[in-house]
Amino acid sequence: MRTSELADAKVLHFFATAPKGTEGVLRDELNEARFRKVRADRGGVHFEGPIGEGMRACLELRIAARVLCAIAEFDAADGQALYDGVRNVDWSEYIEPRHTLAVRASCKDSMLTHTQFIAQRTKDAIVDQQRARYGTRPNVNTEDADLGVFVHLVRNHVTLYVDLAGEALHRRGYRTRIEEAPLKETLAAAILRLSGWNRAVPLVDPMCGSGTFPIEAALWARSIAPGIFRSRYAFERWVCHDAVRKRLWSDLREKAIGRQRADSPFIAGSDIGVLDAAKTNAKAAGVTVRFSRGDVRDVEPTEPPGFIVTNPPYGERIDPGPGFYRDMGRAFSRLSGHTVVILAGTPDIPRAIPLHPKKEHTVFNGPIECRLFTYEIE
Repeated sequence: MRTSELADAKVLHFFATAPKGTEGVLRDELNEARFRKVRADRGGVHFEGPIGEGMRACLELRIAARVLCAIAEFDAADGQALYDGVRNVDWSEYIEPRHTLAVRASCKDSMLTHTQFIAQRTKDAIVDQQRARYGTRPNVNTEDADLGVFVHLVRNHVTLYVDLAGEALHRRGYRTRIEEAPLKETLAAAILRLSGWNRAVPLVDPMCGSGTFPIEAALWARSIAPGIFRSRYAFERWVCHDAVRKRLWSDLREKAIGRQRADSPFIAGSDIGVLDAAKTNAKAAGVTVRFSRGDVRDVEPTEPPGFIVTNPPYGERIDPGPGFYRDMGRAFSRLSGHTVVILAGTPDIPRAIPLHPKKEHTVFNGPIECRLFTYEIE
């Protein structure tokens, strides 16, 4: 076995970040996909394995926002200790001056309390090491850096992570057109799992916008890896991404394509607006979704009875007008035998629905705290 192959067999510690409130279903997703040493935590889920498992997570996970790999730990009670600890890491494995860099930070219960200062000192240590070694330094790119570094500081203990994905994983690559107030694909995937949908009965979103719910449902039903559409990931740009890792990545993609299913249940979306974006996105994702123009107040039952999963407009995004939620609730109440799942960004929504939810769950749509209500229509 070659040296590079031995290095790639080393067990690494990963952390898949998740939208707040969705850590539990991300844990379930990781367990279902047979990742190892899975453990849910605040803000995401830990798992372990060789570098290939981190690559596979980027490719297969639907709910994770990012996949981070821990590369170093040390104590730092002040800025100099932080700088020294970061500079002691050999960053030439990841970048050279031709690459770009971005650093983010979080801190809790530590002497260092300013995340911008922590990120700045970390960046200084990395670029100073590069300048000393090569005579020049990498540039910063906060949008799509070749190397994203995350500094996690808790009780004066630093854990340094590198971001395998680069761009956040909700940017699947298939959504070429975006309507107003789109739902992130990762949150949509989490809500589909929280809904209890079994990927066998029909699913409809009667307020589908750019089609995120039905497209994500179709991808999940057909076992299409959500990361297969991305043109590149950050780890592909690292110095250590040699021929061995390129072959490993190619094998992972081929295996993912081989697991795709040809069929799916009836999945549909409707909206009162123009559906060109939803149709374009579904075509780019290679899935079949029936899109039609229609008002949620005229929603029809499916045969057999299936799931209604939707994200109604609310004041933070679009003002739906008086009486809309009441009329929507009445329409849903007529769907005997169906399960209705609503992402509610305002308490006006559950108040207007004359039903008692079977389940409710708190999730965050960006900074907006929302409640996810599941109704069983008798």
